[in-house]
Amino acid sequence: MKLADLDMNATYTYADYFKWKFEERVELIKGRIFKMSPAPGRVHQEISTNLQGALFIYLQGHNCKLYSAPFDVRIPRKSKDDKDILTVLQPDICVVCDLSKLDDKGCLGAPDLVIEILSPSNNKKELKNKYEVYEEAGVKEYWVVYPTEPGIMIHTLIDGKYVPSRMLVDGAAASTVLSGFTVDVETLFKDIE
Repeated sequence: MKLADLDMNATYTYADYFKWKFEERVELIKGRIFKMSPAPGRVHQEISTNLQGALFIYLQGHNCKLYSAPFDVRIPRKSKDDKDILTVLQPDICVVCDLSKLDDKGCLGAPDLVIEILSPSNNKKELKNKYEVYEEAGVKEYWVVYPTEPGIMIHTLIDGKYVPSRMLVDGAAASTVLSGFTVDVETLFKDIE
């Protein structure tokens, strides 16, 4: 089966997704197929590496796990059965502190922290669709990294709704979920052209 064989307007589940063996990577958002960008560019990967390195160092001695795409995050709604899961995402970076959410397939439930690094072809998906899903699922903190600005916007879940930070273009980007974790924004983007 090829991706082109599927009805892009149909609703699919994780049970369907799990059977697909396409060359293209896809995500399911509320049952709809979204093609992922081609392999991330160099700048995207450098930013991702810098953030993962900082998180790796911070998480030493903490009871949390760090993952990067491709890594399936399944968001259950009605039940945790594969046939009922309509949303499967692959965040650029995520941190899971409730280790009971981890299984051999990835993460079943909301990670504590998700970081998405924007690419020119995925801005709408990241800024609208994923934002809504992460908020509804209860992802406590959602960082959106803007490589072209450069800057970071942190969305913190308060009473079930995201409250955005200002656009952070210098100084420290600090997590409220991972107490004491900060990233110097200028250093993050230093030497990346």
